[in-house]
Amino acid sequence: MSHPSADLATFAANLAYDDIPATVLRRAEDLLLDTLASVLAGSSARAVQSIARFADAMGPTSGPAENMVTRKTSSPLFAAMANAAAAHMVEQDDVHNGSVFHPAAVVFPPAIATAQALGRSGKDLLVACVAGYEVGIRVGEFLGRSHYKIFHTTGTAGTLAAAAAVGRLLNLNSDQMLNAFGSAGTQAAGLWEFLRDAADSKQLHTAKAAGNGLMAAYLAHDGFTGAHRILEGLQGMAAGMSSDADPAKLTDRLNERWTVLETSFKYHASCRHTHPAADALLEIVQAHALQPDDIASVVAHVHQGAIDVLGPVVNPTTVHQSKFSMGTVLGLIATHRRAGLSEFDAGFNDEAIKAFRDRVTMELDAEVDQAYPVQWIGKVTVHTRDGKTLDARVDEPKGDPGNTLSRDEIEDKARRLGTYRNAASADEVQAIIDKVWQMAEMPLLGRFID
Repeated sequence: MSHPSADLATFAANLAYDDIPATVLRRAEDLLLDTLASVLAGSSARAVQSIARFADAMGPTSGPAENMVTRKTSSPLFAAMANAAAAHMVEQDDVHNGSVFHPAAVVFPPAIATAQALGRSGKDLLVACVAGYEVGIRVGEFLGRSHYKIFHTTGTAGTLAAAAAVGRLLNLNSDQMLNAFGSAGTQAAGLWEFLRDAADSKQLHTAKAAGNGLMAAYLAHDGFTGAHRILEGLQGMAAGMSSDADPAKLTDRLNERWTVLETSFKYHASCRHTHPAADALLEIVQAHALQPDDIASVVAHVHQGAIDVLGPVVNPTTVHQSKFSMGTVLGLIATHRRAGLSEFDAGFNDEAIKAFRDRVTMELDAEVDQAYPVQWIGKVTVHTRDGKTLDARVDEPKGDPGNTLSRDEIEDKARRLGTYRNAASADEVQAIIDKVWQMAEMPLLGRFID
């Protein structure tokens, strides 16, 4: 009988450094740096600080794992939770298009905390994180589009991803890894309803996915058992969370197709669903030297997933909620030619931006929707006040694998994120950059900030 959960667990348990192509390892380093910078950028946010205070209250006052939010040490569990919450705060962490999943925020924090606690090497960390990516992305693809309509895949598939990464560092065998998957899957959660209230739940999703996955792996290491078919079983995740699950996606070309290479960097500091339209609008305003007041209206031609996630946000009341507002993002693009952290902080509640926001609509586009989620096409139509109609299309938004960031661009992004709100000094960020580029040569991972 086909048992894709077991096959996936065997892959994660047996993955070795020499099995992974050099291009995949180098991309894992790129993603690690991008994530560490995102953790720093999100570290001062109110919601993140709340989770960090909880970790301080519940966890030890010191420990083997680095909490980059508080600059203290703690147990792997609480360090992973705080760092994972911060990683997803400013909407600059990575995304995998096909699974509509943000792997970095739920893979790197628990893996780093565990590697520090166990005294593992840089190579060990890279292998574990590749395992986490390959598992989490395939679980997200398996759960399908119907799952994402209601569930935040980063919170659900992310729990399995975290378990795989931590399990690899714990050297779980195939049976133990399968048990870890079972315990992770039964804890998987995360619902989109929070967007309507500008609630803080998104940070809880990543914190709990990282923490629950870590717990599942440690329990499995101790002999704790979990459901062997938690993904595809009759009462498993797909049965309760999806109407279009495809078990074949769980084992799609294991050891041949490396989904790490398919992962995109986020160029704009907003929900990824806004990026294709933002890049398309940027083309128009730059080509025609348009100012916001020159534009009478904008139509963003989008896929259904964008409507499902962004549609509820009609009057954003916080900076974070505004990052899920197509109108706000396009208003910032039209005004500043970028939608970065400082632009959101200064402009999300600006009257001119709000006026532009109200001139933006989203319309379902059959071509865009059919291509999604494998390809995220950006199409916009701009109507100017002097009667022109202008159209633009972007097939690969900035940051996608075919339009990716160079290492120089990744470093530049890391410096901007790492020093955001004085989270770290320029020297500290540079030390992190240097450490990441030497990751494969480090016999002991150690801390990223002294």
